[in-house]
Amino acid sequence: MILEPVPPFFASEYRVKFATNRFELQGAEDLRRQVFCGEQKIFADHDRDDIDRHAIPIVALTSLGIVTDEVVGTVRIHEAAPGVWWGSRLAVTQKYRKVGALGSALIRLAVSSAHARGCQTFLANVQYQNVKLFERMHWRSLSEIELHGVAHYRMQADLDFYPPLEDAATGFLVRPRKVAA
Repeated sequence: MILEPVPPFFASEYRVKFATNRFELQGAEDLRRQVFCGEQKIFADHDRDDIDRHAIPIVALTSLGIVTDEVVGTVRIHEAAPGVWWGSRLAVTQKYRKVGALGSALIRLAVSSAHARGCQTFLANVQYQNVKLFERMHWRSLSEIELHGVAHYRMQADLDFYPPLEDAATGFLVRPRKVAA
């Protein structure tokens, strides 16, 4: 008997929301360490900084029916000055980058939830490989900068494309059209 390899499993839907419990907060922290320390080697042991003390973490969760199973994406937002919000530490676990919709859903929740909280300007320092994604999502580049030895672009979201989202603790479901194998 020859056994065929089992294709990788991908959830049929994902919930993108504010991290509101220990499982979600720990999952976001673990994912950031995996991506920024392990894969990209930007930081040695952890990527936490002073912003984490007041930032709002956002997560993308696999959803198996009504049960969440795994944190597969994260980003954080914070208000740096009245009306000026920043997004940072966008990460999607390597396996789930193939889903394609998770990064854009995290960005959408980040900007829309800040917009509901009085955001007038939303900024992010975006790594070069992600600039096209942000441009497709109605962001514009303001300048090129280097952070932690890595090329970034300071970018600004066009808030007209991000209606305010009041209930970011519940967030929304994402159902990708097709998952690349």
